[in-house]
Amino acid sequence: MKAVTKLPLRCVCSCYGRLFSVSSSVNCSENSQRNECTASPPKFKPKRALVLTKMSRYEYEKKMCQSETEEGLQRYLAERGSDYEGVLIRHNIHHSNLKEVKETLEKEDIETKIVQRFEYTPDAIQWADIVLSAGGDGTFLLAASKIKDRSKPLVGINTDPARSEGYLCLPTKFSLRVSDALERFLAGKFKWMWRQRIRTTMTGQHANDEPLELHNQELQYPEHRFMEHVAEHEMYKQSSESASDLPPRVLPVLALNEVFIGECLSARVSYFEFSTDDSISVKQKSSGLTVCTGTGSSSWSFNINHIPKESVKEILKITNEIANCSCHIDSEAVLRKIASEFNNSLRFDPGEARMAYTMRDPVMNGIYHVAVPRGFANRMTIRSRMWDGCLAIDGGVSFKFNDGAIATLEVFSEDALQTVMLT
Repeated sequence: MKAVTKLPLRCVCSCYGRLFSVSSSVNCSENSQRNECTASPPKFKPKRALVLTKMSRYEYEKKMCQSETEEGLQRYLAERGSDYEGVLIRHNIHHSNLKEVKETLEKEDIETKIVQRFEYTPDAIQWADIVLSAGGDGTFLLAASKIKDRSKPLVGINTDPARSEGYLCLPTKFSLRVSDALERFLAGKFKWMWRQRIRTTMTGQHANDEPLELHNQELQYPEHRFMEHVAEHEMYKQSSESASDLPPRVLPVLALNEVFIGECLSARVSYFEFSTDDSISVKQKSSGLTVCTGTGSSSWSFNINHIPKESVKEILKITNEIANCSCHIDSEAVLRKIASEFNNSLRFDPGEARMAYTMRDPVMNGIYHVAVPRGFANRMTIRSRMWDGCLAIDGGVSFKFNDGAIATLEVFSEDALQTVMLT
């Protein structure tokens, strides 16, 4: 029998009943300081549910198209080589599943509201006992970004699993049977799971600037992509107030996947200073910095750092020549196994209270050198030296991050997002 021990405060499984609107008996084993808790069936009976629905491509194209008729939309899509019928089919599939979600909740006497992203406000979230996202991972990230209450559960429903992986949503087998998944959840056949998030505190220039909502950017300002890089000399127009005189500000959005820091224009070199934990600050130039959670370690960070078996073969070939070894470079099975082992090591549990960082394409020369371009940290501090920098959270919200701005990234257990695992 596994010994039971009290876990540290920062452990995601520190299940203090007073924090949650559920009643359950929980034990955590000593070798599990993440999301592996054993518990009696949770008793969770929400009275009000808020469903955040994605904007389907059909709805998006209708807004972008100048014509108000279906014939005009068909011509508009055809001119761009898109299939009107296919777009409409995906739209209908999404809304069919969305309807099923609403009907299932209402059948359980749960008052249900469906909102799109423009209506997804703090007041709407406060009204609900539970939030559901109806879409894919992007919709889940948007839903998570505005939930501040650790006891407010978020459940992701992938409404079109044939076109969206929905890694953050319920497994595909449940997304294909939405009513069964929700009935299972409402019957208590699940476990709570908390995903750690990154809190960003900004000081100095732009600490109090309003963020740019990237989710809304194309709909509101289609031409903005050509305008956001004209602020190269903006720093000289700012107040001469010293950065040290400005109070720190905790940004209103928590990162579930990752924080990206770099120049807005990807062709430019990103220049900033950074330090991890108690290390000395280092000046560096690169293509930007990504800092991810365990949830985000399977996303952008993974795609940046993973290696194909072809790279493994080249490394082993050089190893054989230099070290006089006899590695099996012609064995496809061996190459795949090595690549798989390395790539799997890039992922870590969503409940771990730490961050993984990666310098993208770091400049290495006689002046700039990053000794550890990839690693883990509990706390990171970044000071911008950029002309047109940004700090983007989960690809949905962007804050100006120009010369003089300082960002501190940390993980706190009270910021964790409450989600579910169906059993």
